[in-house]
Amino acid sequence: MRRTSLHCNNVQPLKLMTLLTATFMLAGVFLVLGGLFASRAEFFEKAIKALPRSQIATVLLFGAGAAWFLSIIVHLGEADFGAYRQWLFLLFLVVAMGAFFVVPDFLAVRGLSILTLLSARPLLDAAYLQLPSSRLVFVSLVYVLIVLALYLAAMPYRWRDFFNWLYTSTMRPRALGCLLIVCAAGLALAATLY
Repeated sequence: MRRTSLHCNNVQPLKLMTLLTATFMLAGVFLVLGGLFASRAEFFEKAIKALPRSQIATVLLFGAGAAWFLSIIVHLGEADFGAYRQWLFLLFLVVAMGAFFVVPDFLAVRGLSILTLLSARPLLDAAYLQLPSSRLVFVSLVYVLIVLALYLAAMPYRWRDFFNWLYTSTMRPRALGCLLIVCAAGLALAATLY
C-alpha cells in the first residue's frame, strides 16, 4: 500500500482575507487616523495623550493582546511546542496577569504594540504569493508598523514624548495627518492595480 504525503508543495495557506480586503482595511485605518490628526480634534488629542496611563485602555488593549496571544498558544501544533502548550499557556497567563500589577505604567502602549504585531500576520498572509509589484506598497507599510510597534513595546514612554512634542505646534499634527492620508491614498491606488 502506497503512503500519501501529508504535505503538498502546491497547497497555499488558508487565507483569512484577500490582499484587496487587507489593503482597504489598512487604508481605512490610515484615513481615519489621518483625518483625526489633520482636523486637530480636541477629544482625540486628549485621548491620545491620556492613553499611556489610562486604566480602561490598559485593560482593553493589553487584555485583548494577551487574550489573542493565549489563543494562539492554545492552537499550537506539535512542531511549535504543541506538546507543552498547557505549560506555555499557564506561563504566559501568569506573566500577563502579573504585568497588570508589576509594570502597570504604559501597559496600554504595550498592549497596542502587541495587537499591532499580532494583526500584522494576517495582513502579511494576505500578501503571501502575490505578485511583488502589486504588494510592495502594502507590505512596506505593514513592516513600518511592525518596526514602530517593536520600538514602542521596548520604550513605551516614547509615546508620551512624541505626542507632547507633536502637539506643541499646530502644524505638526496636520502634517502627520496629511502624511497618513497620503499613505491611505497610496494604498487605495495600489489596490486598483491588483
